Amino acid sequence: MGVDGRLRARGGQAQAMAAACAPRDSVRAAARGARLAMDGSFAAISAWERERGRLRVLVNEGGRRDGEEEFPEDESYPVHDFPEITEFLHERWVGGGGPHAWAESAGGGRPGRRGEALRRRGRGSCVVAPIVLSGRAWGELYVARDEGLPGFDEDDAEFATVLAAVVAAGLAQNERLEEARRLAFTDPLTGLANRRAVDMRLDEALEEHRRGAAVVSLVVCDLNGLKKVNDTLGHAMGDRLLERFGSVLSLCGAMLPGALAARLGGDEFCLVSVGPAADEVVRVTEELCLRAAELELGEGVACGVASTGDPIGPVKSSRRLFRLADAAQYKAKAARSARPVVAGRDSAVIRMADAAAQQEAAGERRRFRGRAT
Repeated sequence: MGVDGRLRARGGQAQAMAAACAPRDSVRAAARGARLAMDGSFAAISAWERERGRLRVLVNEGGRRDGEEEFPEDESYPVHDFPEITEFLHERWVGGGGPHAWAESAGGGRPGRRGEALRRRGRGSCVVAPIVLSGRAWGELYVARDEGLPGFDEDDAEFATVLAAVVAAGLAQNERLEEARRLAFTDPLTGLANRRAVDMRLDEALEEHRRGAAVVSLVVCDLNGLKKVNDTLGHAMGDRLLERFGSVLSLCGAMLPGALAARLGGDEFCLVSVGPAADEVVRVTEELCLRAAELELGEGVACGVASTGDPIGPVKSSRRLFRLADAAQYKAKAARSARPVVAGRDSAVIRMADAAAQQEAAGERRRFRGRAT
């Protein structure tokens, strides 16, 4: 397809998205327009759900294989399997550059799962383009060609970058329609869940625990060094640290199926896990601590873990679980521990939490990290 043909294809894609009556139709029009413009056999659009740590497929368009539905109910992939989308790509855009697509082939040597997925589905090559909204990676546009067809090259990748920008413009309108819902349950800076979403999820999780003994775990995180970054480098850099840690939290949360990653406020974050064993939650939290320590901003993170899979006594409400995780985090921070402190594996944590509960019952307010619990 020549330059003129590509220009017409780009215009057709934009018009089809604008004419769509519903968000689902708009996403399908975007994928179909990209597939036709790229002479592809198949196209998909996926959204990065930061709070779930996954890429969720919104639409599969074109020559679908077994198991690929046009509008899948729950086709998703942990972002740690496809980590390119979670990289701090915006750092490359600050100097005036933009997000760039890349091409891969089934026989290529690029590390990761995409080549494996191409071979498994009988496709020879693909091009992947980040979809960016408001300077933040929103998801990705994926176009593939079947085996035996010419592979994608760098020119194709550049064109895919343009098509992804067209998709982003169309999605921006849909995003505005969803803004009210997101504001209710999402932290606007990091894109993670907010405290309201955490409270709702914990209430549901503890009901599952009461009915079927599902393991419910809560990880409370306090980001170290945020005030120092704000004071010395400015609040814009402090916000960047919060965003970066939010991405790391989302990535690690994806290692726990179904986990909810959230920002509670300020420098406080958490993970809610339902199902995985306490040992697995602790292992992932240790990984989180290691990754946070490697960020070039801040001074790592202090983490406390409370899980019904550990000997912490009955948990009748989310308040109890929060109090235990908060006390564990307080101890980790006071000790400047590079590893998480786990309630039930540290008897001092339970004593601290119980003392806080008694003081609260007496009308006093025990403070951890300078705030009431």
